[in-house]
Amino acid sequence: MPREAGDRDIRPIDPADAGEVLTLQRAAFVSEALIYDAADMPPLTQTLDELRAELQENLGCVAVDDGRIVGAARARLDGELLLIGRIAIAPDQQGSGLGTALLAAVEARGRDAGAHEAELFTGSLSEANLRLYEREGYSESERVPQGDGTFQIFLRKPL
Repeated sequence: MPREAGDRDIRPIDPADAGEVLTLQRAAFVSEALIYDAADMPPLTQTLDELRAELQENLGCVAVDDGRIVGAARARLDGELLLIGRIAIAPDQQGSGLGTALLAAVEARGRDAGAHEAELFTGSLSEANLRLYEREGYSESERVPQGDGTFQIFLRKPL
Protein backbone atom coordinates (compact mmCIF):
# COMPACT_ATOMS: atom_id res chain seq x y z
CA MET A 1 0.00 0.00 0.00
CA PRO A 2 1.49 3.37 -0.98
CA ARG A 3 2.14 5.86 1.77
CA GLU A 4 0.09 9.01 1.96
CA ALA A 5 1.37 11.99 -0.02
CA GLY A 6 2.22 13.91 3.17
CA ASP A 7 4.84 11.29 4.04
CA ARG A 8 6.95 12.26 1.06
CA ASP A 9 9.23 15.21 0.40
CA ILE A 10 8.17 17.50 -2.43
CA ARG A 11 10.88 19.75 -3.79
CA PRO A 12 11.62 21.78 -6.94
CA ILE A 13 12.58 19.73 -9.98
CA ASP A 14 16.21 20.03 -11.09
CA PRO A 15 17.99 19.22 -14.38
CA ALA A 16 20.00 16.62 -12.43
CA ASP A 17 16.69 14.73 -11.93
CA ALA A 18 16.25 14.23 -15.69
CA GLY A 19 17.24 10.56 -15.90
CA GLU A 20 15.07 9.43 -13.03
CA VAL A 21 12.17 11.65 -14.13
CA LEU A 22 12.34 10.24 -17.66
CA THR A 23 12.18 6.68 -16.31
CA LEU A 24 9.25 7.63 -14.07
CA GLN A 25 7.49 9.43 -16.92
CA ARG A 26 7.72 6.41 -19.20
CA ALA A 27 6.42 4.06 -16.52
CA ALA A 28 3.56 6.39 -15.62
CA PHE A 29 2.43 7.09 -19.19
CA VAL A 30 2.26 3.45 -20.33
CA SER A 31 -1.32 3.26 -19.03
CA GLU A 32 -2.22 6.39 -21.04
CA ALA A 33 -0.64 4.89 -24.15
CA LEU A 34 -2.79 1.79 -23.70
CA ILE A 35 -5.97 3.87 -23.29
CA TYR A 36 -5.26 5.75 -26.52
CA ASP A 37 -3.50 2.90 -28.39
CA ALA A 38 -0.62 5.33 -29.00
CA ALA A 39 2.86 4.07 -28.15
CA ASP A 40 4.32 7.15 -29.84
CA MET A 41 2.87 9.75 -27.46
CA PRO A 42 5.40 12.51 -26.56
CA PRO A 43 5.92 11.49 -22.89
CA LEU A 44 7.10 8.09 -24.15
CA THR A 45 9.29 9.37 -26.98
CA GLN A 46 10.93 12.35 -25.29
CA THR A 47 14.71 12.00 -25.15
CA LEU A 48 16.93 12.58 -22.13
CA ASP A 49 18.54 15.59 -23.82
CA GLU A 50 15.11 17.11 -24.55
CA LEU A 51 14.08 16.62 -20.94
CA ARG A 52 17.32 18.09 -19.58
CA ALA A 53 16.80 21.19 -21.74
CA GLU A 54 13.17 21.49 -20.57
CA LEU A 55 14.24 21.37 -16.93
CA GLN A 56 16.69 24.29 -17.23
CA GLU A 57 13.95 26.81 -16.44
CA ASN A 58 11.07 24.92 -14.92
CA LEU A 59 8.73 25.54 -12.00
CA GLY A 60 7.94 21.86 -11.63
CA CYS A 61 8.34 19.66 -8.58
CA VAL A 62 9.25 16.09 -7.73
CA ALA A 63 8.05 13.90 -4.89
CA VAL A 64 10.76 11.84 -3.24
CA ASP A 65 10.12 8.78 -1.09
CA ASP A 66 13.14 7.27 0.63
CA GLY A 67 15.51 8.65 -2.03
CA ARG A 68 13.33 7.54 -4.99
CA ILE A 69 11.49 10.03 -7.21
CA VAL A 70 7.92 8.72 -7.17
CA GLY A 71 6.16 11.68 -8.75
CA ALA A 72 6.93 14.63 -10.99
CA ALA A 73 5.09 17.57 -12.48
CA ARG A 74 6.49 20.19 -14.80
CA ALA A 75 5.42 23.79 -15.19
CA ARG A 76 6.55 26.96 -16.85
CA LEU A 77 5.41 30.54 -16.87
CA ASP A 78 3.91 32.12 -19.99
CA GLY A 79 3.25 35.70 -18.93
CA GLU A 80 0.81 35.37 -16.02
CA LEU A 81 -0.28 31.87 -17.08
CA LEU A 82 1.26 28.80 -15.46
CA LEU A 83 1.41 25.95 -17.96
CA ILE A 84 1.42 22.62 -16.11
CA GLY A 85 2.30 19.37 -17.83
CA ARG A 86 3.55 15.84 -17.63
CA ILE A 87 2.25 14.99 -14.21
CA ALA A 88 3.67 11.52 -13.66
CA ILE A 89 3.12 9.28 -10.65
CA ALA A 90 4.91 5.96 -10.22
CA PRO A 91 2.41 3.17 -10.94
CA ASP A 92 2.85 1.71 -7.44
CA GLN A 93 2.09 5.13 -5.89
CA GLN A 94 -1.02 6.07 -7.86
CA GLY A 95 -4.10 6.68 -5.77
CA SER A 96 -2.16 7.90 -2.72
CA GLY A 97 -2.89 11.62 -3.13
CA LEU A 98 0.49 12.32 -4.66
CA GLY A 99 -0.94 13.91 -7.83
CA THR A 100 -2.98 16.32 -5.70
CA ALA A 101 0.06 17.19 -3.56
CA LEU A 102 2.30 17.78 -6.59
CA LEU A 103 -0.34 19.91 -8.29
CA ALA A 104 -0.65 22.08 -5.17
CA ALA A 105 3.15 22.45 -4.92
CA VAL A 106 3.49 23.47 -8.57
CA GLU A 107 0.59 25.92 -8.29
CA ALA A 108 2.29 27.51 -5.25
CA ARG A 109 5.55 27.91 -7.18
CA GLY A 110 3.60 29.45 -10.06
CA ARG A 111 1.83 31.92 -7.76
CA ASP A 112 5.19 32.88 -6.24
CA ALA A 113 6.54 33.50 -9.76
CA GLY A 114 3.61 35.79 -10.62
CA ALA A 115 1.09 33.48 -12.28
CA HIS A 116 -2.59 34.39 -11.87
CA GLU A 117 -4.02 31.36 -13.65
CA ALA A 118 -2.94 27.77 -14.33
CA GLU A 119 -3.63 25.65 -17.39
CA LEU A 120 -3.15 21.97 -18.05
CA PHE A 121 -4.53 19.44 -20.49
CA THR A 122 -5.36 15.78 -20.78
CA GLY A 123 -7.13 13.48 -23.18
CA SER A 124 -10.88 12.94 -23.14
CA LEU A 125 -10.45 9.24 -22.28
CA SER A 126 -8.28 10.00 -19.23
CA GLU A 127 -11.15 9.91 -16.75
CA ALA A 128 -9.02 9.71 -13.59
CA ASN A 129 -7.03 12.77 -14.67
CA LEU A 130 -10.20 14.72 -15.44
CA ARG A 131 -11.68 13.82 -12.04
CA LEU A 132 -8.51 14.96 -10.26
CA TYR A 133 -8.30 18.27 -12.11
CA GLU A 134 -11.98 19.08 -11.63
CA ARG A 135 -11.79 18.14 -7.93
CA GLU A 136 -8.86 20.56 -7.61
CA GLY A 137 -10.84 23.45 -9.09
CA TYR A 138 -9.97 23.26 -12.78
CA SER A 139 -12.68 23.91 -15.37
CA GLU A 140 -12.69 22.97 -19.03
CA SER A 141 -11.67 25.91 -21.21
CA GLU A 142 -11.18 24.27 -24.61
CA ARG A 143 -11.78 20.94 -26.34
CA VAL A 144 -9.63 20.16 -29.39
CA PRO A 145 -10.61 17.23 -31.66
CA GLN A 146 -7.77 14.79 -32.28
CA GLY A 147 -9.23 13.28 -35.46
CA ASP A 148 -9.78 9.87 -33.92
CA GLY A 149 -12.95 10.56 -31.94
CA THR A 150 -11.02 11.77 -28.89
CA PHE A 151 -10.34 15.30 -27.68
CA GLN A 152 -7.50 17.11 -26.01
CA ILE A 153 -9.18 18.88 -23.08
CA PHE A 154 -7.64 22.06 -21.71
CA LEU A 155 -8.58 23.09 -18.19
CA ARG A 156 -7.87 26.31 -16.29
CA LYS A 157 -7.94 27.46 -12.69
CA PRO A 158 -7.44 30.91 -11.14
CA LEU A 159 -4.48 31.02 -8.78
